[in-house]
Amino acid sequence: MSLRDVTVRFSGSPVAASEAVDLDLVPGRVLALVGESGSGKSVTALGSLGLLPQAATMTGSVLLSRDEPGRSVSEGAVELVGADRSVLDSVRGRLVGTIFQEPSSALDPLVTIGAQIREVIKTHSDQARSRSWIRDRVHELLGRVGLPDAERIAASYPHQLSGGQLQRACMAVALACNPKVIIADEPTTALDVTVQAEILNLLRQLTDEGMAVLLITHDMAVVADVADEVAVMRKGHIIERGTVDAIFNDPQHSYTRQLLDAVPRLDAIRTTLEPQTNPDGVGAVEPETGDEPGTEEVVGRSASDEMSPEPAPPLVEVTDLNVIYRARRRKPVHAVRGVSLAIEPGEVLGLVGESGSGKSTIAGALAGLVPVASGTVRVAGVEVAGASRRAMLPVRRSTGIVYQNPASALNPRRTVGASIAEPLMLHSTLDSSRRRARVRQLLEQVELPASMADRYPHQMSGGQRQRVAIARALALDPRLVIADEPTSALDVSVQAKVLKLLMDLQADLGFACLFVSHDLAVIEQIAARTVVLSKGRIVEEGPTTNVLSHPREEYTRALVSAVPIPDPAIQRTRRARVAAQR
Repeated sequence: MSLRDVTVRFSGSPVAASEAVDLDLVPGRVLALVGESGSGKSVTALGSLGLLPQAATMTGSVLLSRDEPGRSVSEGAVELVGADRSVLDSVRGRLVGTIFQEPSSALDPLVTIGAQIREVIKTHSDQARSRSWIRDRVHELLGRVGLPDAERIAASYPHQLSGGQLQRACMAVALACNPKVIIADEPTTALDVTVQAEILNLLRQLTDEGMAVLLITHDMAVVADVADEVAVMRKGHIIERGTVDAIFNDPQHSYTRQLLDAVPRLDAIRTTLEPQTNPDGVGAVEPETGDEPGTEEVVGRSASDEMSPEPAPPLVEVTDLNVIYRARRRKPVHAVRGVSLAIEPGEVLGLVGESGSGKSTIAGALAGLVPVASGTVRVAGVEVAGASRRAMLPVRRSTGIVYQNPASALNPRRTVGASIAEPLMLHSTLDSSRRRARVRQLLEQVELPASMADRYPHQMSGGQRQRVAIARALALDPRLVIADEPTSALDVSVQAKVLKLLMDLQADLGFACLFVSHDLAVIEQIAARTVVLSKGRIVEEGPTTNVLSHPREEYTRALVSAVPIPDPAIQRTRRARVAAQR
């Protein structure tokens, strides 16, 4: 697939979304297209398949070869720019598979996962297939993308799966007809590190089989792991391109260097990934004093708190929590099993684990949004499990929630100011003028101008929307903030700014925080203590530095070892070592 002089413009905008873009997708190679949100990456890729809205105009050339890998793209190629609908329909799904960034928007909420995969096979298959063959193919695809319980997943609707499971289901849809080209738009954004490693291995296997892959991502560690060539986009232009080694080892553009510098790095990885290179323990990180009982450092607690004869009770107490999801004609899912944890006032607790491990379920239970089968959940002294709406009011007032995807968390028909003010209208006695003043103050706290109050969510970038979501969560000066993957959808530079903002706000305001994330480097930066979940159970917990640098359990070690490192040479070495062990 060859893109030449591709330019995309939207009506009413004086600036092109992408301009004069040249890209070549070669069989057996991964081309990574990187850059910040709004740089033109997705617009260029979607435009090549005629998937842009009517307000967009695309010029240039996109040639797709129909011949076998190895031949010139110009021989037997089809032009996609300006092509008829029938031509595009013969290409989409059959020759080019697309993994969209937001799976909850890409999948039909009213149709089961299995039915959506079957639809692709039936639509694009060259020959008639029996019902049993299609069923087996659906299960095969789900297993290949790391969803082993294929029968249950195929019968599930999108809302019944986690974000990581949905993303893998989208990959199964894209691979259904063995396309020649895969356009993967942020395919690992919602995935935990172990599943991400499996998906990246799958991408490499696909290229080994002769498939061409365009990987659109802001995760430079992922680029280091799987890419062969890299093209860097900024403000619609390709500003630098080269081999993955050249881009990482000798970047020529200052913007490329800024992207690389913004990548969060897991310091603990140095003591867990390469133990055989340091057999004598030289340079090993010693356990911190927090390894001793009662001496762990807790964010937000002062020395006077440590000397207090009667310390304040935990803000959050969870004891033997069990959550079971039940549905008609389906086997119940035991999502959380016997979980007990506590969060002290002013403490940041990290909650990590694979997709489907129960992280978001626990967060939902704390907020009273998930029914509890058994056990106790106390927040600010209130028993949440089974509480009435009236009893939950104090908890609602003292709890703020920041969701993973701000685009779906904010009402698209309300201005930013109205969204931030809504908790104040429901839970405070402030009049309209004081609410407006409070909204301005909150926008300033999250480093946004007060004029943003009059905008709608679609008029803001992803990073700006997440800042608005944080401002809304802080509107009532909460004692507890539940942050469920708040930075996973953000590019690295914006993620770094949002993380710094959260840490500064937590230090200033002193709220406790349950920080749910699959990014261990982020957890290392922000959390004093970490709880590791697997299949709904706690497998390890303790001070974050100790859990990540000296994990006791094999599961935790596997999580840390799966973290990609933004260094192509190290990633090749790790991949070769894993292949040798297999």
